[in-house]
Amino acid sequence: MKTVNDIRKIVTVIALMLAGLGYAQDSGKAKALLDEVYQKVKSYDNIYVDFKYALENKSENIHQETRGDVTIQGDKYLFNYLGATKIFDGKKVATIIPENEEVVIESPDTEEDNTITPSKMLTFYRKGYKYNWDIRQNVRGRQIQYIRLIPIDTNAEMKEILLGIDAQTKHIYNLIQTGKNGTKTTITVNSFKTDQPLSGNLFKFNAKKYEDEGYYIIEQ
Repeated sequence: MKTVNDIRKIVTVIALMLAGLGYAQDSGKAKALLDEVYQKVKSYDNIYVDFKYALENKSENIHQETRGDVTIQGDKYLFNYLGATKIFDGKKVATIIPENEEVVIESPDTEEDNTITPSKMLTFYRKGYKYNWDIRQNVRGRQIQYIRLIPIDTNAEMKEILLGIDAQTKHIYNLIQTGKNGTKTTITVNSFKTDQPLSGNLFKFNAKKYEDEGYYIIEQ
């Protein structure tokens, strides 16, 4: 049985000690590239991302893969993941879980401040991290530059994040998150579309539709 918490958290980590002139220079380069990514993302009216999600922990012999997609316009979003749909209309978040025939409606401030929500998934790195320039890889002809993100919060659950950025388009290609327990989570962008024609009702939750289908609606 899925819960709302199953589709919430993605990030947090132990801060690492990084110092020296070399790091300061790399940090400046990393921040400059992330600023370019942010400005590019904010220039679009809306964004559609289809992605692959993989979770692996070798010591526990765990390997899971799934996919999802999200449409973002400003703070509003429509997020499909793990068989559930999450809609934020700018005021309330509605999480629709067909497996449970349940809808949970809550205020966005119910979610923790350090949670990467769908509306923040392309800009989450703006706060709470130290940056370091990392490797560049050729991925099927695309030059992917990695930035290592280290959470400032020493109580963070995650060790680090590698953020892969397409050096030409300045779009995020993938995110590799490593936890303290050795769990590695990888999100890879399969499709990135911008400024698509959207329905005016895309981010509106139709409560009557789900009531008629027998869903149990919980408001928090």
